[in-house]
Amino acid sequence: MKEAYKQPNMKNIDALGFLVTMGATQWQYKNGARNPEAISPDNWNMTQLLLDRPGNKEIQMELFHSYGTNVPLYPEWQKYFRKHQPPTLIVWGAKDEIFPAAGAHPYRRDLKDVELHLLDTGHFALEEDLNVITDYIRRFMSAKVPAKRVSSAKVSR
Repeated sequence: MKEAYKQPNMKNIDALGFLVTMGATQWQYKNGARNPEAISPDNWNMTQLLLDRPGNKEIQMELFHSYGTNVPLYPEWQKYFRKHQPPTLIVWGAKDEIFPAAGAHPYRRDLKDVELHLLDTGHFALEEDLNVITDYIRRFMSAKVPAKRVSSAKVSR
C-alpha cells in the first residue's frame, strides 16, 4: 500500500487487488479474534458479495490509494484536538493488524478527556464484543452528554 501511495501507477495499484478477495475479507473478520470459529461466515460472505459488485474493485483501489492522503493531514487533526478537546471514547481491538493498537495511544498526547479501551480481539471488534462496546458507549455518552440533549433527541421512523 505504501508503494502505491508513493507511485500510484497501475502496477502498484493492481497489486492491491488481493485485498478485495474472499481470503482477505475472511482474514479481516477472523484475524486476532479470540474465537474465530464463533464468528458467523454470513459476515464475510455478505461483505464479499458487496465487494464483488461490478466496478467496485476499481472504487476500492481508488479508496486504498487515497488513504495515503491521510497521514499529511495528521498535524491538522492534532491541532484541532488540542484546541477543541472533544471528549473522546476509543475502543480498539488490541490484536487488530489493519489499525494496530499502537495507533490508539497517541490520541492521549493531544486530548485531555480521552477514554481508551483495548479489547482482546481483532479488527472487527463488534463481532466478539458487541455488548462490551455498547456498554462503553452508553456509559460514555451518559457521562459526557447532558441528559436534556439526549432525552430531547427525536427518532424518526
